[in-house]
Amino acid sequence: MTPSCRLYLITPPHIDDLAAFGRTLAAAMDAGDVAAVQIRLKDQPEAIIAAAVDALSPIIQARGAAVILNDDPVLAAKLKCDGVHIGQDDMPLAQARKVMGPDAMIGVTCHDSRHLAMEAAEAGADYVAFGAFFPTTTKDAPTRAEPEILSIWQEVMETPCVAIGGITADNARGLAAAGADFLAVSAGVWAHPEGPAAAVQAINAQIALGLAERS
Repeated sequence: MTPSCRLYLITPPHIDDLAAFGRTLAAAMDAGDVAAVQIRLKDQPEAIIAAAVDALSPIIQARGAAVILNDDPVLAAKLKCDGVHIGQDDMPLAQARKVMGPDAMIGVTCHDSRHLAMEAAEAGADYVAFGAFFPTTTKDAPTRAEPEILSIWQEVMETPCVAIGGITADNARGLAAAGADFLAVSAGVWAHPEGPAAAVQAINAQIALGLAERS
């Protein structure tokens, strides 16, 4: 099977103008391959999150990508998202699966721990997320992961792995080469000096170079 690595976008933590961001998101997704978009509005009221899902889901799904909500399986199910991403302190995976149903995508934050990742994979997670690989301003990252965790995971496990934390066009290649199935990027796209569409193009180009090194 040809190794693959795809871009997984994460929204900024605050979206002041949904209509304007929707246009930015559409342009970014039209610029290159994006597998999924995680709507991650930390500490925002449910109504704000629901409005964002409502506005952004059609843009995301029209481009063949999955809509993932952060942290809240109950809200994700209610808003008919394609999946949910849960942390170690959120609802347990088995409970999230009951809430979301058998077909939903459920990803689990596993920090720098193969043990946590194996537990999640055995419990039926659709992907495990390792990180942070680089310094990040988007969230407080309690752990720092090394690229070799992706290589080891790729050798022994079937469950896809996501690399997260401080990823930009400048450092994406090494993680793609190391074995990430997905690169989760937030500020590396939205804060790119040439704009989000240029960032998506640049990151996909670096992913392709990394995959060439891997095969």
